[in-house]
Amino acid sequence: MSRLDVNRSGEMEVFTRVVELGGFSTAARAFRMTPSAVSKLVARLEARLGVRLINRSTRKLQLTPEGSAFYERALRILDEISAAEREAAIGATPSGLLRVNTSVPFGLRLLLPLLPDFAKRYPDIKVEVVLTDLVVDLLEERADVAIRVGLMRESRLLARKLGESRMVVVASPSYLAERGTPKTPDELADHNLLRFGFAKWENGWPFKIGGKTIAVMPSGNALVSDGEAMQHLAVAGMGLARLARFHVEADIKAGRLVPVLEAFNPGDIEPIHAVFVGHGGQLPARVRAFLDYLVETVRL
Repeated sequence: MSRLDVNRSGEMEVFTRVVELGGFSTAARAFRMTPSAVSKLVARLEARLGVRLINRSTRKLQLTPEGSAFYERALRILDEISAAEREAAIGATPSGLLRVNTSVPFGLRLLLPLLPDFAKRYPDIKVEVVLTDLVVDLLEERADVAIRVGLMRESRLLARKLGESRMVVVASPSYLAERGTPKTPDELADHNLLRFGFAKWENGWPFKIGGKTIAVMPSGNALVSDGEAMQHLAVAGMGLARLARFHVEADIKAGRLVPVLEAFNPGDIEPIHAVFVGHGGQLPARVRAFLDYLVETVRL
């Protein structure tokens, strides 16, 4: 078989993704292939090279010494290919499909209103937006950019900070008229505190009293999956909610929600980042254009 008949860069990309994601099945989902097809591709690569790259005797894949060396070299080669393509595309109009994953509140309140202007500026970019408050794996979901609200965890992803938003406890005027306005954090025991159904708030709601910060664990009759659902319940008078200020600013100005316990607000903030994969510092033109646009236009 001639070298022209072998997609060597494609084999390297599949092999490195198998290593990064830790299995054939997860890599298969990333490439929209079947696990057997990915397994056969790696086996064909091993047969062509004449060495075993991965030991498959256990549930967890393990690189052989030859596989580890090939993996490191393959990453460098793929980075060089990306760099060569980017250099060749300098001056070209950003184009292609851009996959964006964002939290529901940020997407509805800030991102979606910006997309019409972005589309006018970059008409050759097609944007696919997924709204979810779950933290997704960019490699597995094949996303180009994800918007993360909250403290960043250590990872191999790169990030650009878009801003930050102060946290605030709010309730609707109707709820406060019926249940009363809490004057101190201790009085929250007599109120319905809306909760998220995941571990984001496992440390409770922080309040500052006499120079010390205490945490009140929310205890209410409703669990929600995302901030947008919580905002709707708060406006409807279901209970008190603790959300990012950018999320409820319009409701506060319109009188649909009222901040409470501001004298005890510790002033904590939630940073907001755009995260992305950037091996070797190289980014497709469409991704770089989108990141630059967010930094320029997002106002919190």
